Amino acid sequence: MTSREDHDAFLRAAMHDIAGHVNRHDDIGETLAAVTASAVDLIDGIDYADVLLITDGEFRSVKPTTPMVIELDQLQQDTGEGPCLEAVVTDSIIRCPDLSSDERWPTFAAGAVQRGVYSMLSYQLYTTDNGGGALNLFGRERQTFDTAAETVGAMLATQAALAIIASDRHTQFESALASRDLIGQAKGVLMERFSINAVGAFDMLRTLSQSGNEKLWHVAQRVVDSR
Repeated sequence: MTSREDHDAFLRAAMHDIAGHVNRHDDIGETLAAVTASAVDLIDGIDYADVLLITDGEFRSVKPTTPMVIELDQLQQDTGEGPCLEAVVTDSIIRCPDLSSDERWPTFAAGAVQRGVYSMLSYQLYTTDNGGGALNLFGRERQTFDTAAETVGAMLATQAALAIIASDRHTQFESALASRDLIGQAKGVLMERFSINAVGAFDMLRTLSQSGNEKLWHVAQRVVDSR
């Protein structure tokens, strides 16, 4: 088997492994760790990787392959500039072949070079009204990344995005189940306390929710706690 065939086989195995994490709804951290580790293993010129999540202006570095990239994420938060930040808010992919001569983000570029990082690729994962996420790949050498490298990065970014979306939906689903159970408990409390049926108990909860401008589950929590 040629080195190219070895690489393709490794790529297929890595993608299959990451997809398995997503399909099994594994812990999101495990899935993103597989993504960042695979980026370093599979893409020539990439030495470090992490996923940056931004929510309401707060930056969170997820599964960095080295602690140093957390410093670069923090630098972007402090300065309000950098390729990861730009990928999150403006474009699907940001290419930085030579940070030592890149004039787009002078403060960030100087900080990266000082830490021995000269090239980067940043892929947008998702955007929301209050933030977004990016897969960030770092190289110790100046690199003009070829199409193959960028394609592998894009494939990994897609898997990371799917994992985040799946995790968010799973969390929302669990939250919905918990709320439903809580409302059921509250109905039981009201049915026993006021000798009413399930419909009457739910109407009472709904009336309390509307009159107090509170979420239904919040009212239900207070009823349950009142026991």
